[in-house]
Amino acid sequence: MTDPRPLFNQLNIVCGDMAASIEFYRCLGASLPDENVWGTATGAHHASVLDAGGQAGPELDLDSMAFAARWNAGWRGREDLKGRVVVGFGVASREEVDRLHDKMTGAGYRSLQQPYDAFWGARYAVIEDPDGIAVGLMSPRSADKRSEPPEV
Repeated sequence: MTDPRPLFNQLNIVCGDMAASIEFYRCLGASLPDENVWGTATGAHHASVLDAGGQAGPELDLDSMAFAARWNAGWRGREDLKGRVVVGFGVASREEVDRLHDKMTGAGYRSLQQPYDAFWGARYAVIEDPDGIAVGLMSPRSADKRSEPPEV
């Protein structure tokens, strides 16, 4: 039987200057190859740091402010996001994202992003903790639920 509790699995930093952030983490020694940086004509918008030594553990992702506003509706139109983080928790199923989101909002916590089928193939939602930190809830990814990324 699998543990039904959410599992901390991601720290996502919303960057004011993606190029500077990528340079910083590379200088620090983080493994961040070019193929792990996604962008559009407007620049880099997402980067995933590879874990060291292939060990399972939390992911570190960097996102532009423009891209973060695409996957977190609660941040659209906001200019104060530079340096904010999203603490990610993986859950066992798509249905669990909805159930946990409903539980948390029913307990009075604010929803920043209602559950939806994200373009990367997971069910995703974002709630806010008492200190204003965004907490993402994400199901496993399904190839049949993937779609094209949004225009940024």
